[in-house]
Amino acid sequence: MYDKISSPVDYGGIQLKNRIIFAPTTMGLKKDEYLKKLQKIACGGCAMIIIGDVPVGRGGFGQNLFTGKGQEYYRTLTETIHQEDCLACAQLHQSDSNFRSMIKYIPGVLSKKISMEQLRPLLNKEVGPYISEMPEKKIQKIITSFGKAAVQAQTLGFDMVQIHGDRMCGSFSSTVFNHRTDKYGGSIQNRARFAVEAVREVRKNLPDIPIDYKLVIRQKNPDYGNAGILPEELEEFIPMLEEAGVTSFHVTLANHSDLSDTIPPASHPVFGGEGCFLGYCDMVKKFTKLPICGVGGLTSPDFIEQQLSSGRIDCAAMSRQLIADPDWPQKVIENHPEKIRRCIRCNKKCLGGMMEHTGVHCIYEKGMLK
Repeated sequence: MYDKISSPVDYGGIQLKNRIIFAPTTMGLKKDEYLKKLQKIACGGCAMIIIGDVPVGRGGFGQNLFTGKGQEYYRTLTETIHQEDCLACAQLHQSDSNFRSMIKYIPGVLSKKISMEQLRPLLNKEVGPYISEMPEKKIQKIITSFGKAAVQAQTLGFDMVQIHGDRMCGSFSSTVFNHRTDKYGGSIQNRARFAVEAVREVRKNLPDIPIDYKLVIRQKNPDYGNAGILPEELEEFIPMLEEAGVTSFHVTLANHSDLSDTIPPASHPVFGGEGCFLGYCDMVKKFTKLPICGVGGLTSPDFIEQQLSSGRIDCAAMSRQLIADPDWPQKVIENHPEKIRRCIRCNKKCLGGMMEHTGVHCIYEKGMLK
């Protein structure tokens, strides 16, 4: 009944056993709990797990690919995923947060005059000046780090890398944040240069590794997303990425706005429906023959099977649904959709847990339902 979901696919040079991918998700969990959650998701039958926000640099918060502790951490992740016949992809990213500017907000956060919800838009306002005033020497250093990080990721067991097209790549691409007047600003060709050179650096260091690109689109009227590119810029942006070495596209809405837009609940006025971001896949498909992965409120096996069968998308990515029921793929492949514990997109314990800094959970977990 679900032949397309169950079928293997060549996703830009990597063979996936089926069409279901766990979308990149920052869980905010301690290592042991995170490993258990990843193992359940991998064991549930999805073809690949994308580990979100793997930093390309050596500094910043959390684990990185260049320290002994960080290498042990990521190797454990890939080994855990591989043990369950699942592939692992590292989402390489460079933050566009100006950490120096964060310092001025620390007293307000500590005194609770600034809530975490208020902090996000304040930090977003700092992105534009940070991107627009960044010295070219620093830009080149960051671009070079993408190649080095990709090599480390492959060494530590990752089967694929994804370039995070939001964050710094997306901010350079966007006229909302990028007000430069040099070769990295102005025209779409110049604004795309940072992302293109980051991809090219990975390809130079690893000629054969599949490179996915998280392609983020912002829209106007109504306005959603601030990083990324406009639909009318895709025609020029996509060929440049392909020429640089991208082998597939993971398409979604741009960020730097309210998180409930990019992780929309069922009550969202625009993105409340099933497959809420697939319209962006339609836009991208006009300009590429490379595989496309769609994402956005995907929960229904029948709906997903239809989208795959029509060729609208080549793979379907989920986060909240696989957190709600890691066994979704296996239940569908075995033709038991009635057993699925369906995500209702309430955002109470997933996005809610992220915002409250208690980690990503689900209302179905023991003790969470009230």
